[in-house]
Amino acid sequence: MYEALKTIIDIQELDMQMIQLMRLKKERQKELDTIKSVKEALLQQASVKEKEILEIKKDIRLFEGEVSELVAKFKKLEGQQSSIKKVEEFNALSQEMSQCDRERSAKEQRLSEFYDRLAGEEELLKNLKESLEATSDNHKAIENEIHKSIHSINDEGRVLKTQRDKLVKTADPEVFRIYERLLNNKKDRVVVPIENRCCTGCHIMLTAQDENMVRKGELLVFCEHCSRIHYWHESEALEGTTVATKQRRRKASKV
Repeated sequence: MYEALKTIIDIQELDMQMIQLMRLKKERQKELDTIKSVKEALLQQASVKEKEILEIKKDIRLFEGEVSELVAKFKKLEGQQSSIKKVEEFNALSQEMSQCDRERSAKEQRLSEFYDRLAGEEELLKNLKESLEATSDNHKAIENEIHKSIHSINDEGRVLKTQRDKLVKTADPEVFRIYERLLNNKKDRVVVPIENRCCTGCHIMLTAQDENMVRKGELLVFCEHCSRIHYWHESEALEGTTVATKQRRRKASKV
């Protein structure tokens, strides 16, 4: 194996763990965002409902005032009726009273409808607030668990970063620069072994010449298809790297 790759492979193992942690953190953050969205939606619905109720109450006050005016008008006309002597005036006054009474009845009907609507809207608002309270209570434990999980992820990430920073100081600067550029582009393993003359990154077959160059380990060899860096996957080539340690663990677990 190209000697400079041993340190890079160890760095890559840490990077893969850090990438996995970041993905997990993002997923957990999405869960928090979903909970927040549910709460905000209920709050928005409650706010809209409160405004609607406020408008209905304004309409009720308006119609109550109009009904009171019509009742007062009717009583006034009724009082005038006893002093009327002419039949024509009496009939005209009676018609005006009838019209006033019809208007009052219509207003009272509308007022009754507003009261019914108000009762319905207030019941909906009550249900929304109860739903919001229940949602907050139910999600509180979940939110606390997610926050603890994110805190734990951050702690683990800091430990991995400390280990990585130490390894970076011992890495070949030029090889590390190439590795980081590839990693930033792919967000996945960029130093990969070849198996059965195949790149384990893109699974494209390689030439015998490419395989021989990788076996020799005298220089960096890049995949012509995916640009990943290749290394020869043998225990002696990987000795001393994190990958070798993991391979031994897997073999031991199978025994």
